[in-house]
Amino acid sequence: MSEYAHEDEHRLTLRNLQPEDYPDIKAAMDAVYPGIGGAWTHKEYLAQIHRFPEGQIAIEDNGRVVAAAFAVIVDYEDFGDQHTYEDVIAGARFTTHDPNGDVLYGVDIFVHPDYRGMRLGRRLYDARKELCRQLNLRAMIAGGRIPGYGRYADQMGPHEYIEQVRRREIYDPILTFQLANDFQVKRVLKGYLPEDEESRGYATLLQWNNFYYEPKEQPLFGGTKTTARVGLVQWQMRSMTSLEELIGQLEFFVDAMGAYESDFVIFPELFNLPLMALVEAPYPAEAIRELAGYTEPLVEAIQRLAVTYNTNIIAGSMPEYVDGRLHNVSYLCRRDGTADGQRKLHITPQESKDWALEGGDELRVFDTDVGRVGILVCYDVEFPELGRTLFEQGVQILFVPFWTDTRNAYLRVRHCAQARAIENECYVAIAGSVGNLPNVENVDIQYAQSAVFTPCDFSFPQDGILAESSPNTEMTLVVDLELDKLKQLRNEGTVRNFQDRRLDLYRVSWLNDRPEPRS
Repeated sequence: MSEYAHEDEHRLTLRNLQPEDYPDIKAAMDAVYPGIGGAWTHKEYLAQIHRFPEGQIAIEDNGRVVAAAFAVIVDYEDFGDQHTYEDVIAGARFTTHDPNGDVLYGVDIFVHPDYRGMRLGRRLYDARKELCRQLNLRAMIAGGRIPGYGRYADQMGPHEYIEQVRRREIYDPILTFQLANDFQVKRVLKGYLPEDEESRGYATLLQWNNFYYEPKEQPLFGGTKTTARVGLVQWQMRSMTSLEELIGQLEFFVDAMGAYESDFVIFPELFNLPLMALVEAPYPAEAIRELAGYTEPLVEAIQRLAVTYNTNIIAGSMPEYVDGRLHNVSYLCRRDGTADGQRKLHITPQESKDWALEGGDELRVFDTDVGRVGILVCYDVEFPELGRTLFEQGVQILFVPFWTDTRNAYLRVRHCAQARAIENECYVAIAGSVGNLPNVENVDIQYAQSAVFTPCDFSFPQDGILAESSPNTEMTLVVDLELDKLKQLRNEGTVRNFQDRRLDLYRVSWLNDRPEPRS
């Protein structure tokens, strides 16, 4: 009797696969596929589990996995009706999985030979269909082997064989089963799995349509944009006599950017430091806490500017003093009148020593009417874990308001921002301040060269610099970001940094609650 068979009552459970299930998966795959390579390696198995855990389904009997189904989500336009199994699994790394895709692609489904005849395959297909409906995917696609074809290859072509299986004149152990589960044959795939001698390398392209699929409605106006226009303000630090004067200077730039129909305007970190000259405090730590008293009215004024000039404003950053704790916060003021903020997470030694600033503990993702964006304040961009965590949540544009006093400090921010653009296949916009404030202690001089960075591939500038300002001069940049290029890069780029991550070897995990989109 097989080790999988039990004399006592079966206890079947449908669930998602777990990393510790690999020994059972290996035993089953080796038994099912002895002629075409047997089981995936442990690393290949973990790669699939980690990329899309919800799509990997198991049936266990008395605690032992005896059947399984693997799947990924893909944007079907990236594959079309002519592709191979290798195209889908990408060397068993499964980097083709796209959470924003429209189709559930069945990578594999199998039942241990000792459990055939119990209709476990139908249970797995039903579970896949339920998953497809729950995720609101338009269809389920699979490439199906036709192992019975080898016995008829000398008598007929694959098309005639498939038609006779469809008419139930020939029985095929896989195709007959799939047709009984409401799949339709779209076409014949040649060379789909070349090592499959039983099928002579042929396969059927099968599709099951989700009749409950609800297409995302496209509004007549205000729909998803494919281009985002960003205005960067390289801000001149200058003496100010009042809050109203600072707001007037802000409005000047917002008005100018609004005239260019900018979707976003970004100001530098701590652009409001000129107001520190208005407070009376003997020490920098006291002065910046008094400066925080201007933050609330300033944010309210910027919200009004965002609405008035129809643009989304990344309001650099400002000190926030609440319940005895001082944070550095970048505010996003949307043109619909809403506002939100991202606290700086990493505090430099000087900021901690001179101002007693504290780092925040929440990383936020922001939904806007243009797309999903993230904000990392200055020093934060030097930590690659933050960028990766944001872009796993679908961020396309990263805004980095910064404040640096020397060129070497600026270059740290610049080079790290460029690295974030390359490794996460995204746009990164950095904006800083220039000039000097001789009457403000600890804020003597500034150095900046604002810029927009891109990945380095053929669709983008060769050096990954889409635009940059002149250094140390007050000025603006207006830049158009083509968002569709990012999607094309992710699927067709010379290299695919995001997809080719080895999730079987490493992952970045956020220890607090996972960043959630805020709109």
